[in-house]
This record gives sequence, C-alpha cells and structure tokens, in this order.
Amino acid sequence: MIEVTVRKDEIKISGHANYAVSGSDIVCAGVTALALTLIKSVKDLTEDKIEYEISPGRVDIKHRDLSEKSKTLVDSFFIGICMIADEFPEYVRIM
Repeated sequence: MIEVTVRKDEIKISGHANYAVSGSDIVCAGVTALALTLIKSVKDLTEDKIEYEISPGRVDIKHRDLSEKSKTLVDSFFIGICMIADEFPEYVRIM
C-alpha cells in the first residue's frame, strides 16, 4: 500500500503498491511520475526552494511560503494522486 500524506508544508509518500511485480507496477509508476514531476516542475518553473529526499519506497518533500505557481503545481499533483487513489483504492491511500 502506498500512503500519501499532504500537509501544509510537506508531502510524504511511502510504501509500495504491490499491484504487479517490480518494473511492471503501473500504480507505483504513476505515483512516482507525479512526485518526480512535481519536484522538477517546482525547481524549473518557479523561484521557490524545496527540500526533498527520494529513496526506494519513499519520497519526502518539504516546502515553505510557496508562490501561487507552486501552489498550483502542488494542487495538480494532489488531483493526480486522488485520481490514482480513486481508481486503485486498495493500493493507494491518502492520509
């Protein structure tokens, strides 16, 4: 189960979906793609500073005082995560 926690100043993603074997897991791939796109988008498209750590089965993103552009990017990430959680509720949980 992948657990996603979205708080005021942080986003934490942990776990593995175990929807399919490693390398073929579309749920893990979707969540990973959204998280990495969020990080890269904030870094490349805004002046905002974020801290992040990525390791197998875990992504931690910390941020403060985000611009409106970054808030929109975070909102877009959240919409995508909610769509995956709605489609695969037994594999992704939003905390």
